Amino acid sequence: MPSLLKPDYPRIPAHVGIIMDGNGRWARRKNQTRTQGHLEGLNTAKRIVKTASDMGISFLTLYVFSTENWKRTAEEVGFIMGLVKRYLAAEMDFYRKNRIRIRHTGAAEGLPPEIAREIQAACEETKVFEGLQVILALNYGGRDEIVRAVRRILGTPEATETAGFSSRISEELIRQNLDNPDVPDPDLIIRTGGEYRISNFLLWEGAYAEYYFSDRLWPDWTEEDFAAAIRNFAERDRRFGDVKK
Repeated sequence: MPSLLKPDYPRIPAHVGIIMDGNGRWARRKNQTRTQGHLEGLNTAKRIVKTASDMGISFLTLYVFSTENWKRTAEEVGFIMGLVKRYLAAEMDFYRKNRIRIRHTGAAEGLPPEIAREIQAACEETKVFEGLQVILALNYGGRDEIVRAVRRILGTPEATETAGFSSRISEELIRQNLDNPDVPDPDLIIRTGGEYRISNFLLWEGAYAEYYFSDRLWPDWTEEDFAAAIRNFAERDRRFGDVKK
């Protein structure tokens, strides 16, 4: 029987993205505050990060806070930002022990300054670690990332000085100007909580990702749930627009 953490699957994804949905509904069902749901969701995230690391997955992108989440109450937004700040500062021993590298995707300039500093510090302190790379999608939106990539391109001297530059715009040029151009596209994107939409997550990078939807709310997710998603991925036939030979 294959081990949970060393699965005997034909392949495992190099990059997994997770839309961690259901914290608020989990709290409501238990007659607790939404903030308690986010706290439980953080505990789940740590479990899944450890499981992904032990499985040998290389990249894990977690959808922490979207560009649309600013519409929530100031209390909820403040609590989430506080969780991020405390988690980044408090878990350095966890990152060090598991050789986990922290990275960020999203508009850092739109974050509270102290949160942006904490993220930058965590990224800097862990950049030498060679294990799982955990990418925190914080103040992130797929459309916003593409807009920012185009602005980077248009802000180059080549774009402003070269006639006919627009004809040289390509997929590769846009990719080179995304937040993390060295990170491979996600092979698998998981959404928990029973919703069936992508919610502006990794729109460019996820063009050929496999999707896995779970009815289980994020705070209830276990290592076994994650392993089931990986096993489901391993059984799929990925053709990328080609036909099966």
